[in-house]
Formats: sequence, structure tokens, C-alpha cells
Amino acid sequence: MGWPFPSNPATPPKSVSPPGNGSPPPTGPPSGAPAGGCPAVWTTISKDLTAMFLSGGQCNDDARASIRAIFHDCFPDGGCDGSIALPDELNRQENSIMAPTINKLSALAKQRNVTVADMIVYASSHAVATCPGGPTTPTFIGRKDATSAAPPNELPQPNVSAEESIGAFQKKGFSVSDLVALIGAHTASKQFTVDPAKAGEAQDTTPGTWDVTYYSQTVAGKAPFTFQADTNLVNAAQAGPVFKQFASNKPGWDANFASALSRMQLLGGNKASMVDCTSTLPRAHFRRNAMAAPMIAGSYRAYH
Repeated sequence: MGWPFPSNPATPPKSVSPPGNGSPPPTGPPSGAPAGGCPAVWTTISKDLTAMFLSGGQCNDDARASIRAIFHDCFPDGGCDGSIALPDELNRQENSIMAPTINKLSALAKQRNVTVADMIVYASSHAVATCPGGPTTPTFIGRKDATSAAPPNELPQPNVSAEESIGAFQKKGFSVSDLVALIGAHTASKQFTVDPAKAGEAQDTTPGTWDVTYYSQTVAGKAPFTFQADTNLVNAAQAGPVFKQFASNKPGWDANFASALSRMQLLGGNKASMVDCTSTLPRAHFRRNAMAAPMIAGSYRAYH
């Protein structure tokens, strides 16, 4: 899947453009958001994405790429601004494998007159919820699109040490438990570039469903494919016990993951100017279950 850890280059903030990376701006708030409520277009988009992400009752490669895309878009300088869809950034080696899916999302954003930045965020939440067993992530709409790519070389190598992983996430405000929860998205992941000889290998034996098999198989060393960075975390004193807790506590993982992903989606944004569109996601009632589940020590309990 690949993990985008931040660096701190002395670069200016990325500029922004109208929705769709060039289409005329709508009247009113970004992505057509009316004061006080989620615009109806996101209900339509939710139906579009269900058709795109679900195959044979399981989440498919477009869903997987959309989950991966949120990490690659949000962690570099600028936060969640849709810059990953710009050619200069999308053509980078770490992103190019996602190009077919991101181009589909960009086209859908233009068709529905919403920003690509919002589409990528919303698609990540939708993809997680589309996977059987996936939780619902509190999801907010109201971003503008970047007109310039994020600085290069801000994504880590797949063999990054546990200390580097933990430190990078802490700089962004995430705890060790948040990191381990977020990396659990590898339950729906397949790798294509780390080892081309094993292209298409999954990180657990059930990549079409959202379950804790990734944790148990990674801890046991029995996953079809494991990134060295993941193994390093399993062997770390701080992160290893959290892996083991999540392996036997799916409700706890769901709660931690949804909370951490929602906060990641707000990187670079202003929540006060956004609207809550969580209710338009598939199976939004799961949110209550996730919020009621026990959180792992060191993570944030509040979703909002």
C-alpha cells in the first residue's frame, strides 16, 4: 500500500483552484455545500461509488486504490487538497499505480461539480464502508483543489523503521495506536510495486473484506505479503502490543481506525467551514457501533 510520512521542506503552501481542477467554480461554499447541511449531490455520488467499488459482494481494486489515495494525498505538504490527481504528482512512481482509479474519481468530481479534494476524501470513507465489515468514518466536505503538486520525496520507503514511522505520525498529531489502526487498512491492500515479481499479492488472505486477519497474520508472519515497515512495527515495543490487541478486537480497531481516518481527512483543512456528509455513506448506522466500542489507550475518543 505504501505509507506517506511527512517531511518538513521549506516550501510555500500549494495554491488552490476551482472544483474539478479547472471547471467553473460553483456559487456558495466549496462543493456546493449549503449552510448547515450536506448537499444532495453526495447521496448521488454515494450511489456512483457503490457501483464503482463493489464487485461480487466484496470491495474491489478501485476501492483499494481509493483507500490508499487518501494517505498519499493528505500526508504531504498541503494536506487533503486533491493534488495527487495533478499529472505532476500522479505520475510519480508511488502514485502511478493508482492513476486509473484517481482519474475515474476526478472525472466523477467534474461530472458532479464537486472538488477533487472532497471526492478523494469522500471516496476513501466510502471505500472503507463498502468493504464488508467496514466502519463508517465521520466525513466532512468543503475543500478546495490544489493547482500545484505536493513536494516530491515525502513518502517513505517500504522498509522504514518503526521509530521513523512513529515519529512521523506523532508530528502530525497521531498516537502509536492511531498509526497501528491506520496501517490496518492493509487488510484490503494489494502490493504491486515493492516486489514486482509478486505484483498483486495481498497483505492478508481476505483482501475483499474488512477484518482483523491482517493483524493476526502479520503478527504470526503468515500473511501472503508483508511490508518490512509493518514487520518493524510488529517488533517494536510500543506498536507490537497494539497489533496483538487489534488482532482479537475488531470493534476496538474499527473505533480507532474511523477516528484516526476522520482526523487525517482534516489535515490542511478547516473543519469549521465544512459540512458533515457522514449520513450519505453506506451503512452509516455502523458509526454508532464504532463509537460505542472501547478505544485503545493513547488514541482520541472524540470523532468530531
